[in-house]
Amino acid sequence: MESDRVVLRDVTVRYGRRIALETVSGEFASGSLTAVVGANGAGKSTLLAAIAGVVPLAGGALNCAARQRLAYLPQLTEIDRDYPITLSELITLGGWRDFGAFRSPGTALRARAALAAETVGLAGQGGRPVGDISVGELQRALFARLIVQDAAVILLDEPFAAVDASTTWVLLDQVTRWHEEGRTVITVLHDLGLVRARFPSALVLARRCLAWGATEAALPAMAT
Repeated sequence: MESDRVVLRDVTVRYGRRIALETVSGEFASGSLTAVVGANGAGKSTLLAAIAGVVPLAGGALNCAARQRLAYLPQLTEIDRDYPITLSELITLGGWRDFGAFRSPGTALRARAALAAETVGLAGQGGRPVGDISVGELQRALFARLIVQDAAVILLDEPFAAVDASTTWVLLDQVTRWHEEGRTVITVLHDLGLVRARFPSALVLARRCLAWGATEAALPAMAT
């Protein structure tokens, strides 16, 4: 849908006096699958946080009409694993809009959560505490939560960092399914081989936009 696109016009973000993003303009087309790449400190995570509305803009404008149907998965290092919750409860929270803060999830939502858990290889493990699972299992559960959330725009910040190869391929397949379903998926990545193999579009950042378009055309800007 046209409303699932994300448009940036001279987007600037500052942390104090430091400029994290400077006058970035462009568009993530509706239904696109884009990798955001660049060196450390290039503003990749900041870009996703700005789109999600987590950090304010210091300048420019950002249009994401699907903000109410947006899912944002930050880096694993930002996830609190000490919260007393089970895998099943974590996954079911993807449908929190269906039951709110004062009701229990219904049968249909629990069934969706169980199916999502099966999709990412966590069938039958819903009773395990989040604090007792591996990093890879946690990331699988977080992806299952995104499946339940059923968002139109999906933001993923280094989703394959610190997980094993088998988990990476399971999650990559889910990213591909989201793309095939017509969702707009924006993913921060550092593995350029993976970007070339699975992501048709790329945005190269160095606080400013160095290149944005078809992956093979954009990635040479990494060398500049």
